[in-house]
Amino acid sequence: MDNPFTNLEPHKVWQYFYEITQIPRPSKKEDKIIAYLENFAKSKNLEYKKDRVGNIVIRKPANKGGENKPMVALQCHVDMVCEKNKDVDIDFLNDPIEPYIDGEWVKAKGTTLGADDGIGVAMQLAILDSDIEGIGPIECLFTVDEETGLTGANGLENDMIKSKYLINLDSEDEGQIFIGCAGGKNTLGYLPIKYQSGQEKNIVEVFVSGLQGGHSGDDIEKKRGNAIKLLTRIVYDLLNSNETIQLVNIEGGNLHNAIPREATAVLCYDNEDDYNKIKNIVEDFQNIFKTELKISDPGVKVTITKKGNTNKWLDREMAVRLIRLLYVLPHGVFAWSQDIPDFVETSTNLASIKKQNEQYIITTSQRSSLESAKENICNMVKSAFELAQARVEVNDGYPGWTPNPESYLLKLVADETEKILNKKPIIRAIHAGLECGLFSEKFPGLEMVSIGPEMKSVHSPDERLLIPTVKRTFDILVNVLKKIDK
Repeated sequence: MDNPFTNLEPHKVWQYFYEITQIPRPSKKEDKIIAYLENFAKSKNLEYKKDRVGNIVIRKPANKGGENKPMVALQCHVDMVCEKNKDVDIDFLNDPIEPYIDGEWVKAKGTTLGADDGIGVAMQLAILDSDIEGIGPIECLFTVDEETGLTGANGLENDMIKSKYLINLDSEDEGQIFIGCAGGKNTLGYLPIKYQSGQEKNIVEVFVSGLQGGHSGDDIEKKRGNAIKLLTRIVYDLLNSNETIQLVNIEGGNLHNAIPREATAVLCYDNEDDYNKIKNIVEDFQNIFKTELKISDPGVKVTITKKGNTNKWLDREMAVRLIRLLYVLPHGVFAWSQDIPDFVETSTNLASIKKQNEQYIITTSQRSSLESAKENICNMVKSAFELAQARVEVNDGYPGWTPNPESYLLKLVADETEKILNKKPIIRAIHAGLECGLFSEKFPGLEMVSIGPEMKSVHSPDERLLIPTVKRTFDILVNVLKKIDK
């Protein structure tokens, strides 16, 4: 497809961003984008290094007038969340994203855009490809697999960052400077599947869709619907309404760090009276959800479709145990910060349920800016799994990033942001995992901030990037690099 960004400024940023959208780069499959970055470094005669987990750093000497300035690190991740609408046919391992301009926004056709964090990659490449006077030596760090576990940051080798200062370009709110983040863990439950069979029954599919979804850290406080939780309420009532209605399967959600937008339950029933009961309950819940989510998720939809026949379904006792587990698993904000007004301290996301190898895998993710609170919410989720006789797996997680409000780098970025935007920036922590948490653990004393242009609905096919904020963010970045001098 043609580049839709040819008339946008800064030209180099948008040119690189377009090239990046054409490179498949799902998490853990970043070989093509890393090869692109290696070729870039070679073509510009720039020093670069790859470490054993796949991260790459590209270094550039100072531009004219910046020879006596300290080296500054710029950093972002190269992988993207690959989500799509159900009716979109795309192979994220091989096909490019199709970006387009809609007014002042850049969007993608039915998929995530990958501006998280492709626009950060583009800005770093534009800096490496610049001759702007007054910019000192730069090292641009590109990490892998941020979205599914911070693998790149966690495995980063100690000689990959030489700078005293680091500017992370993975934020999504113009005019906000992030100086801290939550730590997190994933807690998974594995429930063996048992079946029973009998006389052939009719099949019906119940599908919850139309939700916004979003980032399980950044959007968790927005009271958006969780498709799995909504569907569970329907199935719970259906199983309690009639012994002849049975659950065949239930699945929903995709990634651990995305609020699930869609979920499907397949049920079977005996006769038309059963179907009418199912239909009435589904219609009742459609009205209930429309009322409950009229502000946060007005597009919520529940559909019901007849699908044929089956003589096999989930064992009744096992199905009831599964649905009760999904019902009781917490989701959403668990605690608000006592230090920062309107800031989420602790949350949990019921992210997905998938059938695999004769078991259900239920993935949840927990976040908190307090280590003790993170352990508490993990133990709560773990206890629910154990009561349902599910095997539990908890990953090692990642640390939080403790704010340093006295940082020289912060003051400089705040001053330049105010000049460009003509208003004071908001300085805050974020309720999402940033790689800066791991960098602060690996490189004590490293001063860091995180900035970025305005994005909405990241991690969903509604992801969009506000065009004018890209130039303003880039201007702030350039000004900071020209001013930093100690």
